[in-house]
Order: sequence, then structure tokens, then C-alpha cells
Amino acid sequence: MDVLSEILSSIKASGSVYFCDRLESPWRMEKKSSAEASFHYVRRGQCWLEFNGEKTLLGPGDLVFIGKGDAHILSNDVSSVSQSDYPLETFLLCGYFDFRYPIPTPLNDALPSLLLLRSDDIEERPWLKLTLSHLSMEYDSQTPGAMLVVDKLTEIVLVELIRFHLKSVDSNNFVAAMFDPQIGQALVLLHQHPEQAWTLSSLAERVAMSRAAFARRFTGLVGQPMFQYLTAVRMRMAANLLRDYGRSVADIAEAVGYSSDMAFSKVFKDSFSQTPLAWRKAQHASMLKKR
Repeated sequence: MDVLSEILSSIKASGSVYFCDRLESPWRMEKKSSAEASFHYVRRGQCWLEFNGEKTLLGPGDLVFIGKGDAHILSNDVSSVSQSDYPLETFLLCGYFDFRYPIPTPLNDALPSLLLLRSDDIEERPWLKLTLSHLSMEYDSQTPGAMLVVDKLTEIVLVELIRFHLKSVDSNNFVAAMFDPQIGQALVLLHQHPEQAWTLSSLAERVAMSRAAFARRFTGLVGQPMFQYLTAVRMRMAANLLRDYGRSVADIAEAVGYSSDMAFSKVFKDSFSQTPLAWRKAQHASMLKKR
């Protein structure tokens, strides 16, 4: 599994659509700040986006992604344009993305507060355009099983948006690390085999770099030393495994690269402020409350 897929899988990203309909002038939709990311796709017509004190006109085929759940407003405020040039109706598709568990740094730092894809950007990505079209039709149909399809398609939109963003951001960050031929390969190895007893030397050798050069480049691109990053990967995997009562703490410790469950428990507590058993019980209690 590649790095992005493993991270998105571990945080249990999900999503759905909450609005897909026609809006007649005058109208205004206000989205308050929340933990959920959101997206808005202008199927037909135009509207204004108010975000961080600035207003942006969205046209037909434009897609906006609010990646960190910041407050924003959509409206048909006609004060800035000619009434004759402004459509009376707007068709919007609005959805959200819910991250059940926190997005780990450094991916969280790489996500955009605001990402705008104009209609030309969508046209250049036929798969994304087709997904948005299918998403709208499924939501409108309300046929048996439609909402399951809507939820799955929304998750695909999230991945497409993140991939679009990752290819367009500055090079000095975690995104560049994933696309770097050597550091990217090292990240894949760490995510695919976190249980191995990696050292700077062994990982550097696998990607054909000297130990010193690898350590500098890894820290420079990823933003943290290799061992710190590896520990975070192991703890995230351990947390996912602890949600399943079928495995003991000792088994999970071994699965993520610790020969001693005592050593594993210490690192886990440093990361989550609870022992593995206490954390497991707390998660289980939380899930029962939600049912």
C-alpha cells in the first residue's frame, strides 16, 4: 500500500452529500467552523464564496474544497455584478468529509485551507468530472442503495482532491517527500514494513544513499527525523489494531516492531497519554455510546 493510501485508510476518512438541489435568488448558505472538511460543486449557474474575508465568484463547473473545516459562506450576492449577467438559479452539489481519527502530521500540514478547481481544471481530469456527475445523479435518484453509492463516490472525490493538491504545492514539505524518488521509496518501505528493525543505515542502503545524506534529506523534506516518523507510523497502526479485541497487546507490539510489550506500552503512552489497555477500553466505550 502506498503512503497516501495507508494514511487515508488509517484515519478512516468518510464522506457524503448533504445538499444537491436548485437555489433561487436570493439565497445564502453559511457553513460554520467544524472538524469536517467540505466541498461545493457548481453544477449550473454562479455563486459567491466568502472565505477569510475575501469573496470569489464561482462559475459553472467550478469545485471548491475547504480542507480544514473553516467557516465560509456561499450566496448569490448580486451587489458586485450586473443583475442582467447573473443567473437567477444556481444548482449546487455540497458534501463533507469526516476524519474519524486525526490526520497525522505532516500530511495535515500539507492539506489546503482552501482549494479551488476551476471548470478547466475539472475538464482536464475526466475521472473527477465523471465522478461528480455520477455523484449528482445518484443523490438525485434516491433509488435503493443510492446513498451507499453516494458515500463511496464522495470518498473518491476526497482522494482526487488531495492528489490534485499534492501535485501543485511547494516542494519544501511532506508532499515533495512522497514524490521524491529516494525519500518517497523510503516512506513506502516504512509504511509497508513498520515492524522491521529499521536503522538509518539500513534504510539509506535500500534507497541507495549514504547514511548522512539520507538523514539530512529525510528530515528536510518530511519535517522530522526518520525514527520519529517511524514511531508515529507504528503508533497509528497499533491504535488501529487495538480497536480489535481479537489481538493481545503483546501480539500488537510485535506486529509494529517491538520485541517487548513493556517497551511498546511506554512509547504508546507517550503518544496517547494512556496505556494500550486503557486506550482500548476508552475507545470501546466511546463506540458503544455512539450506537
